[in-house]
Amino acid sequence: MENIIEKAWIELGKESVFYNYLKMYFDNIPTENVRTIKLTISKSGRFKILYNPRRLRSKGEIFSKAILKHEIFHIIHGHIFIKPKDKIDKAIWNLAMDVAVNQQIKELDAFSVPLDTILDEGCGTDNENFFVGPPMNYINKTTEEYYKWILEFFEKSNKADLELIEENRIDSHEDFGNFEMMEEIVTDLVSEVISETYEKSKGDIPSGLEVPIALLISKSKRNWKDIIRRFFGNSTVIEKYRTPLRPNRRYENQPGWRSLFGPEIAVVIDTSGSIIEEEYSDFFSEIEKISKIYDSRIYLIQIDNNIQNILRYGSGDWKNIEIKGKGDTDLDPAISYIEENIRPEGIIIFTDGYVDLPIVKRRVLFVLTKNHNVEFKRDVEEYYGTNSIIVL
Repeated sequence: MENIIEKAWIELGKESVFYNYLKMYFDNIPTENVRTIKLTISKSGRFKILYNPRRLRSKGEIFSKAILKHEIFHIIHGHIFIKPKDKIDKAIWNLAMDVAVNQQIKELDAFSVPLDTILDEGCGTDNENFFVGPPMNYINKTTEEYYKWILEFFEKSNKADLELIEENRIDSHEDFGNFEMMEEIVTDLVSEVISETYEKSKGDIPSGLEVPIALLISKSKRNWKDIIRRFFGNSTVIEKYRTPLRPNRRYENQPGWRSLFGPEIAVVIDTSGSIIEEEYSDFFSEIEKISKIYDSRIYLIQIDNNIQNILRYGSGDWKNIEIKGKGDTDLDPAISYIEENIRPEGIIIFTDGYVDLPIVKRRVLFVLTKNHNVEFKRDVEEYYGTNSIIVL
């Protein structure tokens, strides 16, 4: 059977290589439990497109590509972070979000009904391909500006049936502003994905997205402690077990499933002679705090030009750790061992950067000392992206 959403991705990729890189961070899930399409974020920090294959196939490839682009634009414009105050406020924000992105997508703009027309008529429409567009005399504005415009409309007239308009929505905004992870973690993850996609596809960015991409990337806080914590906070399921304390949603009188979360992280410590004791203390202090905050499995590997020590780190272990090595540095033996034997969810490398850049196949974060090698930092940014490196 033809996969309509995969064909939509292929068509988007023909428009810009940006979409080809972005696709690597998406999971596409067919389901009859959504009206047409729904965007959400998984606990592992991946975007999920839940789509109804029957309804999308009935609307065709052009529509499917356009509605997929619609969801991507919601991400880039930061709409997934908006937190409405109540049900009515959510309906108003939903209209404002859709107006802002639909005018940028020619296939949807062609079917759009102006916002003022929809509100003046006081209801939605019976047209299944209904999309809301900007008022004729108020185009190319931001989501926030359209939100204020709608509020001003309701100050003059309150006849629009927002519930009926919501029922005609093609896509679901149900999970916008409602995450299973800390909002700070989600913000950083989304910023990291968009930043890396942008870096890889420079020179071929879809028209109109340069400014919102820059704004989204700038929202990521670059405090080194926050970023290390977010790296750990991107949790994955490490165990599932049945428990009578959680009812089974599908079968009555049956125990439900409970999940334990906690990423398995390997921490590589460069023990070459150029790193000073104060910098080790700062770094270990943060690792100690993280071991208390998250139910994480932390493996600690010390290396200079050979692996000096491997241990499973637990809260308080910093008191008994002896830094071994102080010779030249070669990170490759540690990376090879980790990827072949531990296979963690992510790797943190603490170094001064006076070493050859290692090739890491897993999610990686480089933590550099204050007196680091500037050329190494530049190489990491070029190869892994700017969100893969921080400085103490």
